[in-house]
Amino acid sequence: RRVLLLGEGNFSFSASLCGARGTHVVATSYESEEEASGRGGAARSIRRLRESGAEVVFSVDCTKLKDYFLPGQREFDCIYFNFPHCGRKAGVVKNRELLACFFRSASEVLAEEGEVHVALCNGQGGTPADQPRREWHNSWQIVAVAAGAGFILSNVHPFKAETIRGYQCTGYRSQDKSFCVEGALNHVFTRSTPPLCFTPMSCTTQLGSQRVSFQVPQVLVDKINRGFLDLNSSHPVRTVKEKLAAGLGKAFPLHNISSCLPLLHRGHLDGVCHSKVFWITLSPEEAPGTEEISQGLANAVLFSRVGFCQDTDKNVQEGCPTPKQFCLRPSLLPHAQEIIQKGAFLPGTLHVLSGPVFRKCRITPHSMPVFHEMLIVLAVPRGTESSCIQMLVDNIKTTTQCLHQAVSAIKPSIDLQEATSFETTELNDFAAFECQLGEIQHFLCVGTGTDTSGSCVGIIRTAPHVSEGSELVVVLASLNLDLLAMLLCGISDWRMLWTRDTRFLRQFPEGELRLFKSFSLYPPSYLHDVSFWVPDGEQFDEVAFHTIARQVSGETIISIQLRDSFQQTGTGRKSLCYRVTFQSCDRALSCQEAAEMQLHFRKEIQQHLGVTLR
Repeated sequence: RRVLLLGEGNFSFSASLCGARGTHVVATSYESEEEASGRGGAARSIRRLRESGAEVVFSVDCTKLKDYFLPGQREFDCIYFNFPHCGRKAGVVKNRELLACFFRSASEVLAEEGEVHVALCNGQGGTPADQPRREWHNSWQIVAVAAGAGFILSNVHPFKAETIRGYQCTGYRSQDKSFCVEGALNHVFTRSTPPLCFTPMSCTTQLGSQRVSFQVPQVLVDKINRGFLDLNSSHPVRTVKEKLAAGLGKAFPLHNISSCLPLLHRGHLDGVCHSKVFWITLSPEEAPGTEEISQGLANAVLFSRVGFCQDTDKNVQEGCPTPKQFCLRPSLLPHAQEIIQKGAFLPGTLHVLSGPVFRKCRITPHSMPVFHEMLIVLAVPRGTESSCIQMLVDNIKTTTQCLHQAVSAIKPSIDLQEATSFETTELNDFAAFECQLGEIQHFLCVGTGTDTSGSCVGIIRTAPHVSEGSELVVVLASLNLDLLAMLLCGISDWRMLWTRDTRFLRQFPEGELRLFKSFSLYPPSYLHDVSFWVPDGEQFDEVAFHTIARQVSGETIISIQLRDSFQQTGTGRKSLCYRVTFQSCDRALSCQEAAEMQLHFRKEIQQHLGVTLR
């Protein structure tokens, strides 16, 4: 294990590492050997280092590290830079510049999974870990500075000088004087995953008897075919699904639908806003023929507010999009009819479907353009649906409570609430969209920790069986597996579920749920405002606005807030001003990257939404 120490004053910190098994120390100083040896105790520490086999190098500039080491000697596992400073009375701006140059230089000599440790005096770093915390503009802004070189803050802990044998701080204003290290913090940085390259992508799926390919919407390029629910996956979303299925299997005969469900849905879902789904255009040679479309629609079922509707002509008369249009499935409900129509469908048997579904939505920490739905279908004799629903919910409650207690030792509150007890404004995006798909009888809400109000993670609805004269009622329970995984594992941001960083899945051994510990602490955020005139006579499509924001930023925009709405007197023109907050939950995001994304965002909304920028 190769350890590089920079900016050593009297070398007492380096000397404390001498003799550590399996560690090769390279201690450096910005000063010449003559200057450094004149500091109190330095000569003794240098001699001890050399006797232990460590390397001691002088006149090393921390901003040009690759100049001092041959290519085969640059792979350091750990780099320490304790209390960096430009010297004398240098202000925060100069010290930020020093850190920026240091991090860029460190990235050239650090091993792929190496760490950079930077110790700073209390308040200098500018993170919430500093107590008291300085104002942002008066700090060294270390996390934002490090992000510019591709580093994220993965840990921060007190720098306990008293526990380091023989350590004496020195170098106050470039002199051989000590300085106060009480409350000092050690910041541990690691490499971030590189920015995603969103190249155009095609996807193949089954549509009727044909295999068709389509262009994936750019905002979903990194979310298609991720295989979270595959048999060899250890993703927490799959673990939640498997645990729920195992629990349900103890109370009901259970049949998992293992066949591959098509990603595309033909036509339109009754009641769903046209702008809330991702529409797909197939090339003429890919699109199924008219005869096959008609045959497919004869078997397709749209879930509406009055139950299952098979009348295609009625849909056309009511102004729905033509059957030749396709969208990425926003729900698994249309596939439920396939199961009900099978002769093997037995009353009292749970049929479980699961897979990703896609919906356009506004940007919030819990609003997901794609999530994994678990759809439970159960046919029961008319008049017994209430008791069956209660039995189903009790089973889900028991399983969820056991899972959460195993993870955090806290018993969550899980409630089945009547749909009539909710106002539309109280629903999260998942529940609000489900309301468009048809009448809902109950919401399943989970509250954890101090949040006892609960977040809606599931809905339950009923519909009459499609067969004429049937005395069966179909109970359908839809669960948002992603939201459940977040609540159970303490994941505050849905984007973390989709990270490419391997440190996420390492925290979840196969079949096990654990409390998630973020590997990117206090990520920097950057605020930008955008204001524009809305086209005359048009309703501004805010969902499309948010979707463009997701696309151009690669999901690094965490919030969009309306700051001002202005109607011009006389002309009646309407102006809107939004505040856009850029922040990544899992990778380094620099100030420059955010600024470039903002410029791109402005161009895209002008081009696609027809707004006039101000």
